[in-house]
Amino acid sequence: MSLRDAGPPIALVVVFLVFSVLSSEFRTLGNVQNIMDTASVLAVVTCGITFVLLMGSIDLSAPGIMGASAIAVALLVANNRNDNDLGLAGVLMAVLLAAVLGCVSGLALVLLKVPSFMTTLGVCAIGLGVATLMFGGVQPNISDATLASLAVDRLLGFSYLTWLAAACVLVGYLVQRYSRLGRYAYAIGGAEEVLSLSGVKVAPYKVAVFTLAGAFYGLAGVMVTSQLSAGLVQAGKGYDFAAITAAVVGGTLLTGGRGGVLHSTVGVLLVTVLTNGLVQIGVSPYWQGGVQGLIVVAAVAAAVLPQRRRNQVVK
Repeated sequence: MSLRDAGPPIALVVVFLVFSVLSSEFRTLGNVQNIMDTASVLAVVTCGITFVLLMGSIDLSAPGIMGASAIAVALLVANNRNDNDLGLAGVLMAVLLAAVLGCVSGLALVLLKVPSFMTTLGVCAIGLGVATLMFGGVQPNISDATLASLAVDRLLGFSYLTWLAAACVLVGYLVQRYSRLGRYAYAIGGAEEVLSLSGVKVAPYKVAVFTLAGAFYGLAGVMVTSQLSAGLVQAGKGYDFAAITAAVVGGTLLTGGRGGVLHSTVGVLLVTVLTNGLVQIGVSPYWQGGVQGLIVVAAVAAAVLPQRRRNQVVK
């Protein structure tokens, strides 16, 4: 592990210790549980977007995909709008819908040769449109006991959503570390031309990465529905930039080829601890955004500066 990789975990520990000194409420077990529960949805979204960032692409489709998944699962499980009661099958169908939308992003990227931020922005709009059509002007409230219990019931002090997020992080790490998809995502971000010249067809792996990311977003949409006990079109509002922020703060480069799921997860915890700590010590919400913005800029600068020095021509 390099010093740059150790930076975010060290920063997380330092920030936690500082807020623990400044606020007695911050260091309580209840607040730690609250931090972990709050970070759960963002962690799942960040898992998906990390694979896209590893390729050097940008994904802005999370809000639309999460909205479509949230409304879909609310209408497929027991609810106040229809007689559906598909249970786990409804959850799987909602995640499948999200994966299809993610696949559309990948196909648009490789077939139309349009920059990823434009294609994913378009898919975000498509997802929001689909969600709005399914919403139909009447909010679907869920009555499925199993889905609702995920945000309420606890195991070892943490909600089931937190454990679900931990499982997603583990799955994401295993895919990144041991699968061909994970290795090629790194290679595409590091040197796509070299990978193509070696005989690897890059396009299918790009589509697969966006499909995987869409599935993560879909699961996150289901988690938000569990938290709210209702399906909302705006269930994913703000999660795209929050996930990118967390990934970058954790050490995943926007240019691709460096970082990973564990790096990004540390970034999620760092951002969540920072937000929680600022609230605990009474910092105005207007200042919180500015502080977080400064941290993102500093994190990006710290990650890019060594590369600039390495590429500098000495005369």
